[in-house]
Amino acid sequence: MKKNSYKSILVAVLLGMIATVALAQDGDKKDLMLSASYFNNNNQTQYLVAHTKCKIDGKFLPIPGIDVSFYITNDSSESHLLGKAITNEKGEAPLMIPAAAKNEWVKSAKQTFVVVSTATKVFDQTKASTDVLKAKLKMDTTSDRKINVTVLELKDTTWTPVKGVELKVAIKRMGGDLNVSETQTYTTDSTGAISADFKRDSLPGINGNLNLIAKVEDNDTYGNLTVERQVPWGNKLEYISRFDRRTLFARRGHSPIWLELLAYSIIVVVWLILVYLLGQLRKIKRLGME
Repeated sequence: MKKNSYKSILVAVLLGMIATVALAQDGDKKDLMLSASYFNNNNQTQYLVAHTKCKIDGKFLPIPGIDVSFYITNDSSESHLLGKAITNEKGEAPLMIPAAAKNEWVKSAKQTFVVVSTATKVFDQTKASTDVLKAKLKMDTTSDRKINVTVLELKDTTWTPVKGVELKVAIKRMGGDLNVSETQTYTTDSTGAISADFKRDSLPGINGNLNLIAKVEDNDTYGNLTVERQVPWGNKLEYISRFDRRTLFARRGHSPIWLELLAYSIIVVVWLILVYLLGQLRKIKRLGME
């Protein structure tokens, strides 16, 4: 287990202890707010996230350390159990939808997921559910840097375009997603599509490639959907080695000349002072012997 994992577990335990102490002071059990979200990433990875929070001293705070169980369909029996998880320091518990749920998943275009929290000394057992219609995003690009995204909903056995769905189109970056233009969000037309212009020139990318992402966030009907596509619309990064150049952070023997002169000058001055002081001590000693 990585060091960061230990830190996350320690933080979750501490937050859980603090919340438990604060809530236990009231004596009565509190109402746990439980909800679930559905995520479909790039039409491949599907998972659920349970969210737990409680109102403490007038503020809604995340509750870590809560055991939650996930079920597919409204039947909360062991045969429909997807898995179990524990909420982290953010009060969130993610769970990948296992392949074993495929038979139940393909039965209907609409699916219900249920999450149930385990009763504790502070909270009673809580149950929440979320309904989602199966949907996906399709992204295409053109040579003139236009991005076309279509939202499709599964009706019976046919993928049908959906009108009036709000989504975002951005570029994936290290510090967060960057919108492809000044437009923050787009809404699909009668064909279930939107068109966005790429207006972020001179962005650096690995081998000149950028990763585009289109996403539907917290939709009441479809949940959270994303789709990604790589395009060669960035500036190619060229690595320039400075291994044999004199720089401030270079290897030994390749530091800047001015820095070496400064360091050597200090050393010479210090030794000159020491030699001078030794000479003065010898003179004092001779004067004392006369």
